[in-house]
Amino acid sequence: MLAIRGGRVYTMSAAGVLNNATVLIDGDRIKAVGFDVEIPAGCEVIEAADKHVCPGLIDAHCHLGLEEEVYRVEGDDLNETTDPLTPYLMALDGINFWDIGFTDAVRAGVTTVLVLPGSANVIGGQAALLKTWGPRPLDMVYRSSWGLKAALGENPKRVYGSQNKAPRTRMASAAMLREAFYVAAKSLDQPKDLKAKDEFEQMPLGKVLQGKMPLYIHVHRADDILTALRLKDEFGIDMVIQHGTEAFMVADELAARGVKVALGPLLVNRAKVELKEVSFRNARRLHEAGVEFCFITDHPVIPIQYLSVCAGLAVREGLDEEVAMAAITSRAAVILGMQDEIGTIEEGKKADIVIFSHHPLEIKARAEAVLVGGRLWRDTCHG
Repeated sequence: MLAIRGGRVYTMSAAGVLNNATVLIDGDRIKAVGFDVEIPAGCEVIEAADKHVCPGLIDAHCHLGLEEEVYRVEGDDLNETTDPLTPYLMALDGINFWDIGFTDAVRAGVTTVLVLPGSANVIGGQAALLKTWGPRPLDMVYRSSWGLKAALGENPKRVYGSQNKAPRTRMASAAMLREAFYVAAKSLDQPKDLKAKDEFEQMPLGKVLQGKMPLYIHVHRADDILTALRLKDEFGIDMVIQHGTEAFMVADELAARGVKVALGPLLVNRAKVELKEVSFRNARRLHEAGVEFCFITDHPVIPIQYLSVCAGLAVREGLDEEVAMAAITSRAAVILGMQDEIGTIEEGKKADIVIFSHHPLEIKARAEAVLVGGRLWRDTCHG
């Protein structure tokens, strides 16, 4: 067993912030949290007086190990640009678990990530939910298939239009996505008529239609977000908006449907037209409109170690500090459908915990100790 004693504990639950509290960990789970927690004899103790203890941070959209920073072409397995419809691909099959980005992540206190295929394809493949560290790579795999990635807007039409292939327009991208779900819906009604290859390719679409996994849809512009919402309404699917640069412009539509947003990357320039409205103010705008959101880095677009910095910059632009913290912990867990496992410091939850030197949103905050599934990772690169 392991105990963290004397810290300022940000539970990110209804219990709020507990000063001078103890967190007791048994195996990979949190056993107890509070002021009067009894520490068993022989238990390893981490003294956290004057430290800030919070849940492991969560990045709900990145490309760790799939689009590597260092190896460029050799380490770029983000987009399979031979076919705009590839629902059967799995991000997990392209991930290099030895990518330096995983070390950067855990060093910064990021313990859970959703790794998605890229946005060149209308349907890019299935996302993987990972821990950022473990004794061996297989221990890092939380869920091998955790949602289906799709994309509207500029990327698919640019990639395939330049090859004189469909889609060349937004109309074609939407039509291809709509047709894919239409065919999959028909296949669910008539499964005996499917060939094995068709069944393999359509299985992920069927899971989305059956509510077994969400559709993570890449959209920046407000008009593309509205197209995505039309598709949601047509097929009754669970959808999470990815990026959502102009989501604040259609926030009422999102809030009315309960559609959540994985917001970002925000710490970028306006390199393309779709990013002209990028601003850290957008987080406050979504919150005020009643839209649930979390912050994302889209690593390596923003290096993953700056996830908490993004949340802090949103506070500077008027977002409530507690909301910003939730957007990289508890709210991110909800958006990933993992709120029963991670995102808060509560009895029974996974023991993903970070001990920071300062408030987690401060620029000088350093993760001095990180627990992933109850296992202690220490940064050997700092004295």
